[in-house]
Amino acid sequence: MGIVLKQTFKNTIVTFIGFGFGAVNTLFLYTNILDSTYYGLVTFILATGAILMPIMSSGAHNALVKYYSAQDEGNKNGFLSLILLAPLMIIVPLALLVWLFYNGIGNFLSTQNAMVKDYLWYLFLVGLSLAYFEIFYAWGKVHLKSVFGNFLKEVFARVCTSILLVLLYLDIISLDFFLVALVGVYLLRTLLMKIYAYSLHRPRLSFKFPKEARQIVGYGLFMVLGGSVALILLEIDKVMINQFWSLDNVAYYGVAIYIATSIIVPTRAMHQITYPMTAGYLNGGNSFELENLYKKTSLTSFIASGILFVLVVLNLEDLYLMIPEEYRNGFFIVFLIGMAKVFDSLLGNINAVLYYSQYYKWVLAMGISFALLTILLNLWFIPIYGIEGAAIASFVSIFLFNLSKLIFVKLKFGMLPTTPATFKVFATLLLIGALFSALQFPFHPLVNIGLKSSLILVMYLGILFRFNISEDVTGVMSKWLKRKTP
Repeated sequence: MGIVLKQTFKNTIVTFIGFGFGAVNTLFLYTNILDSTYYGLVTFILATGAILMPIMSSGAHNALVKYYSAQDEGNKNGFLSLILLAPLMIIVPLALLVWLFYNGIGNFLSTQNAMVKDYLWYLFLVGLSLAYFEIFYAWGKVHLKSVFGNFLKEVFARVCTSILLVLLYLDIISLDFFLVALVGVYLLRTLLMKIYAYSLHRPRLSFKFPKEARQIVGYGLFMVLGGSVALILLEIDKVMINQFWSLDNVAYYGVAIYIATSIIVPTRAMHQITYPMTAGYLNGGNSFELENLYKKTSLTSFIASGILFVLVVLNLEDLYLMIPEEYRNGFFIVFLIGMAKVFDSLLGNINAVLYYSQYYKWVLAMGISFALLTILLNLWFIPIYGIEGAAIASFVSIFLFNLSKLIFVKLKFGMLPTTPATFKVFATLLLIGALFSALQFPFHPLVNIGLKSSLILVMYLGILFRFNISEDVTGVMSKWLKRKTP
């Protein structure tokens, strides 16, 4: 776990910096600079682009991670050329469809909000940039170099967005230019990721593809479904709210979702390095190391996401006091989605275990079922309960999908992510939540958040260290304390 902890630590710092900029953008700059309708439009564009990403990538980034370690030096140029060319099988026909049927697609998406029709190409370009970014990012991951890619993914775009919002506020740029430049940021990020990926291994174009080329492409296309399932579970609610309610509601929902998403930041950082390691263990048939990694990623992720969930829920009242009033009615959404994110983290690297194993087709079939369930539940709940209905639909689908994956891995691999330490962490979180739920300081909300969070973290880390609940966490804290001790 040395390389995992080292890169996870760096990725966590980078991801939290990115989250900090994202929080400033989401909670303060967007809400105070952009009209809520245009904020909803931005949220819709980015969410739709994210859903298009796995389709436009043709699953090439997943195929790269799964098959790269199995290629010898003589095959790598042909393999990497195949990875780069495969997405064009989908991107080119999709571009033609948008061009030929622009009005029909636009009319469908703009049923409730007419302005959406003018931004179809923005959706396409964001999806395109996200697709190739993930391919070049996977290029770095297979070389166990994930930190720079994580910086571009988590920090770069958000810093650029902050700058654009400030320029918009100062009337240096227009709203139309802001929207164009926002798409340009994602295209630029992809170019930078490509340059870095090529610095690690610059391929030569070769049409001498590997013998298993059909299998590689087939796997990638199957993973289109897998990636789409994951993003449908995460993003479809924002897209579907657009079909029933005004774009303002997309903005209000997006703020609550962003707050809840902060809970899984450390888990996302860990996955950047554990996913290629998981693929390596599966390719090598190393079941012992695979199970060890499964349990350790689960415990470490749960320790981090669990306390973040407690911090978010206990500080939410103060946090909402610092943003415009119309964005404050999201406690129920944050709580439900936050619970789903904690469950996600408890499963550790389970997605990598499933997607890079021989059982990926079964998992994809299962995922498609739950993606359809998500759409149906959104169609049912959103017209009745509005944005809270979207949260209910997402929670039910994510919970059931995660439960099915947990059972599947137990049946096929004989592994569970939980250990006795998992239940100790759970008991600790319940204790802290109960003790601090009634504590409220009378100061400025920012000061209140800082004080309460500091007390909670000191108690939490103290319990983890005193009872040695996690060897990895205790090891890091021991080194830190020794360094601080004169």
